[in-house]
Parts: sequence; C-alpha cells; structure tokens
Amino acid sequence: MCGLAGLLLPQPRLHGDALAAQAQAMADALAHRGPDDAGVWVDAQAGIALSHRRLGILDLSPLGHQPMVSADGRYVMAYNGEVYNFAALRAALGALGHRFRGHSDTEVLLAAIAEWGIEDTLGRCNGMFAIALWDRRLRCLWLARDRVGKKPLYYGWAGDALVFGSELKALWRHSAFDNGVDRDALALLLRLDYIPAPHCIHERAFKLMPGCLLRLDAAAVAAGAAAHDPHRDQRRWWDPRERMRAALARPFAGSAEEAESTLDGLLRDAVGLRMVADVPVGVFLSGGTDSSTVAALMQAQSGRPVRSFTIGFRGSRHDEAPLALEVARHLGTDHTELYLDGADALAVVPQLPAMFDEPFADASQVPTALVCRLARRDVTVALSGDGGDELFFGYGRYQRALRNWSMLRKGPRLLRRGLAGLPGGRGEASRAGGGAALLAEMGARGIGDVYRNRISRWRDPGAAVVGGREPEHVYRQADPLGLVGHEAEAMMLADFMAYLPDDLLCKVDRTSMAVSLEARAPLLDWRVAEFAWSLPLELKLREGTSKYLLKRVLRRYLPDAMVDRGKRGFGAPVSEWLRGDLAGWAGDLLEPARLRREGLLEVERVGAVWRGFREGERKWHTHLWNVLMFQAWHAYWRSARGV
Repeated sequence: MCGLAGLLLPQPRLHGDALAAQAQAMADALAHRGPDDAGVWVDAQAGIALSHRRLGILDLSPLGHQPMVSADGRYVMAYNGEVYNFAALRAALGALGHRFRGHSDTEVLLAAIAEWGIEDTLGRCNGMFAIALWDRRLRCLWLARDRVGKKPLYYGWAGDALVFGSELKALWRHSAFDNGVDRDALALLLRLDYIPAPHCIHERAFKLMPGCLLRLDAAAVAAGAAAHDPHRDQRRWWDPRERMRAALARPFAGSAEEAESTLDGLLRDAVGLRMVADVPVGVFLSGGTDSSTVAALMQAQSGRPVRSFTIGFRGSRHDEAPLALEVARHLGTDHTELYLDGADALAVVPQLPAMFDEPFADASQVPTALVCRLARRDVTVALSGDGGDELFFGYGRYQRALRNWSMLRKGPRLLRRGLAGLPGGRGEASRAGGGAALLAEMGARGIGDVYRNRISRWRDPGAAVVGGREPEHVYRQADPLGLVGHEAEAMMLADFMAYLPDDLLCKVDRTSMAVSLEARAPLLDWRVAEFAWSLPLELKLREGTSKYLLKRVLRRYLPDAMVDRGKRGFGAPVSEWLRGDLAGWAGDLLEPARLRREGLLEVERVGAVWRGFREGERKWHTHLWNVLMFQAWHAYWRSARGV
C-alpha cells in the first residue's frame, strides 16, 4: 500500500526543481502510507508533477519504484493499491508480446493501459486502487478509483493549480491551499458521522467517487478553478446501481445448496488472491460471521497457522475477544489477543484528527486503530471482513426499517404528512423515544426516507450549521434503487454506495495506513458483490436470521454454536467517555464563546444537546461525538495552517 500526490498547473510557470520540491513536500506528508521508498516525476513544460510513497508488498526490489513510466514511454503513473489478478493480466499481456522487467502489479497495470486503454483496463482489474496517470502524448491527467472505494483520492484547487493526493494532508502542503470549511459538507457530517463523496470538508476540494474516472488537462484545470464545481465531471466506469439492477434482472435460480457452493467457491478465490504478498499476512478476527468466514477460508488455504488478531475491553459489552478466541482455537490460527482498558482507548482520541485529516465520527475508529497497531507488530498485510453486512442483509436496522415502512404505507399519505408536521416529529426532539422517531417517519415517500431516519444522527443538520444547507446524497432519495427489486436491496445499495466506502473503508484505510499496514477486504471482491445482488432475499434473510447464505458457508468450517451468535458490532463506550475522562475535553471544545468566535456551529442548538446529555438524557452522545470530532479536527486544521 502506498500514498500518491501531485499537481497540475493551468499553464507551465514553475522551474522543474520548484515543481519537484512542491510534489516532494506533498508526498512527504504521506510518509506513513509508504515508509519504504519515495519518488517524484516532473514535466515542467507540461506543468505536471507526480509523487509517491511506497509500502513494499509485491516486488520489493527497485523495479517496483514509482512514479513509473510505461515501456513505450507514453504513460507515467503514481498508484496506490493492489491489483490481485495481476498474474493473469501479465500472462495475457505476455501472449500479446509485452515483456516485463520486474514482478510488480504496477508494471502490469501500465502495460495493460498501453494495450487496452485506461477504462478497459480498469474493467479487467480485480483489486483496490487509486490512480494518477499522466498521458504524455495527449497531455492529460486521469484520476481513477476502484469499484468499491477501498483506496481514497482527494483533489482540489490551490489557487489556480489542481492538487491531488491520497489524504488531505498532502493537499495542505501546497502553500496556496487555504480553502475554508464547506458548511454544507459539515451538515452532512452531522447527519451521517462522515462526509460522503464527492463532498469534502474543504471548499473547492472533492473526493473522487468509487468506480469513477476524472480526465483533466490544463484547460480543464483553469475552468475548474473558475467554476468551483468540477465534481460533476466525474464519470462512472463501474456503477453499483446499474450492476445491481442487472443482477436483479438475472436472478440466481439455483437451490440453496447450489448457492452455498457457488458462494464458497467465490469467497475461496477472493481470499486466496488477497493472501498473495511478499510480506507476512494476517487477519482481523472478531468472532462474528464476516471475519470468521475470512479467517476460516484463509486457514483452509494455508499450510501453516494463519496469524489472527483481536483486542478486548475488560468489563465492556463491546468485548468480542472471547468469541474470537473460540473461533481461533477451532480453526487453529496463531492467535494474538490484547486486552485494553479505557485509558488505552482514550489515548487514541487526541490522535484522531491527524489520523483522519477530515472530521470523521464513527467511534469504532478507536478500537480499529488499536487492532491495526496490534497486527502491525507481526504482519504487513491484514485481511478484514468488511462488506458482509451490506451484501447479505446483516444490519438489524434493515429489518426495523422494513417493519416501519410496511406499517406506514398502510395509512393515507395526506394523514401521514400532517402527522409528520407535528412538533414531535421534527428536528432533534424526535430523538426522545420510539414513538417520536416513528412520527418523524410519517411523511416518508419511500423506503429511502424511512431508512434515513434510522441512520441519522442530527435529523435537521442544516439548522445546526451557520449558513449550512444539507446537499443531495443517496440517503435523501425516496428509493435509492429506483423502484426496482425489493426495498431491502434499496437500503443495501445506499449503504454500499455511501456508508461502506466513506465510513467503514475510510476508517480501516486511515487507521491501518497510520501504522503502515495494508488492509484487504475479500468479501468486497466485485464478483462476490454481483453474485450477492443476484440472490433472492430469502437467501439473505430467512425466519428472522440475517446473512442466511453466508452463515451456511461458515457452517462448513465452524460448528453451529459459533455461527448462531447475535451481532455485537465493533463499538466504543462513547457515553461513558463523555461522562468521565473526556468530559473536560468535550466541555472545552463546546464552550459557547469558542463556538461563537469560530462562527460555524449554531451555539444554542449545540448547547441544548450538551446540556441535555449532562442532565442524563440518553441518546445525545451520538450527536455530540460528530460535533466534537469536527471541533477537534478544526483545531488541528487551524494549527496546521498556523492560525
């Protein structure tokens, strides 16, 4: 795994040394992503510079150095990620006459682009990646991101220059990047706990969306700097909504036994591909369905005990370590567990703004950071179970939303709209209890509106941000799938498009890269995803049991008692923290005079939530954590700017 950065000018105006120095400074901010090597490539006449930091995983020799120039000299690439099927692509290219100097997937990827073009090549790749590719012949820059969004890619404008990188801290290193807070993006943070692509916390800055391409030349850079809205030029090369619709149009028609065998084969291959590395490989193991499936399939294909890692919290309902230990003993993995106390977890909190670069408020970021730190002591690559919930109907909130929508749609819509307008159904007061929450859903146009109510933190986030307005996103759609298929698929699609890449995968990428660990997610192999989308709902949810088919596969490797366990999640005791060791920290960040001085958050609305929490109202910690993560990030950002 690696980090990339660079810049493209609207017209050449910098000497090559100056361009190289700027690109080098941007890459140096990403040294944690790639401690093993660094490189810069510059074309001053074209006004382009690419830089790279490398974490050696495949071909540890200098022949894997980046930025890398294609054999024909046309393309130059800085690349973050892994193409797992690079051996098959290499063989196909070899049959077409291509010759290779080293053994890296980077060299294979460049040869494939030279042979087939960038979009066709991306469609042939099975992997996770973010790519910056300069075409020397056409003098244009391509930015590309993998199907699911495993690897991040930011871009924006520093003055009139385009800057891009794996993390925002690379963009900050450009002297002209002084872009303020995007208040609409802040409203999204308060709604969701994260900021979904293409939005970014900074004005004039964006995330490339998963499965998207962006083509930029000098003219486009100049136009984008003037337009302030260039994210509209992002073009999908793989569209999950279209792929899900296509899968639903050709549903799997076999028996449950046939589906089980097919899924087992797909997962075995996906796991096997992700075990290929020239460095030690392990697995995160929580004892839940997803991570246990990955660990079981790894051990089944390994000639030696697989390294597995778990952290535990003594005396906490979030402690999963005993479950993981049972699974590890049954499978025969070489298991490492580390028990922590609250002080260990709280010590991570001050590090979060620098780790994430952008305000991010999924509190499971803390235990995830700790398990990544534990794994990095022994391995350089770790496999995770991310994706199982979104593909196989794993969240309890899906069932609750379906139940509520089934009940709501029986009532007259005009009556429901009237009830939704009552004071108890509006704003943050609707956190008071189940009845008020249901009242807030009364005006729902479809399953998308009901589901948004299930996942929202602040229900009226724009009202809590000075000058903020919540922009459009997938969770504001009445039906994210467009009235095709079952409502369950619409919710899973929305999560696949937003929650998965911008929360779960972002969390794992930043916490793993902070310690130079590469994380791989075999359940998110695109072949597994498209097969899952083709399955009838009864193979995901049967008689109240979620992940039905995935659990059938797991029963091939574990006894029923280890499979039939309730979902615990990977959480953190935020409420206890804010009432205990973090109370002073939170009070300082939420101090009314400070909020007024900064002028970003509505003092009275935030203050009312903080008072309600301190007076014993239960739910407010979910609201407070995203406000606090923003405040902590904002202080870090101001410090980085020297303000």
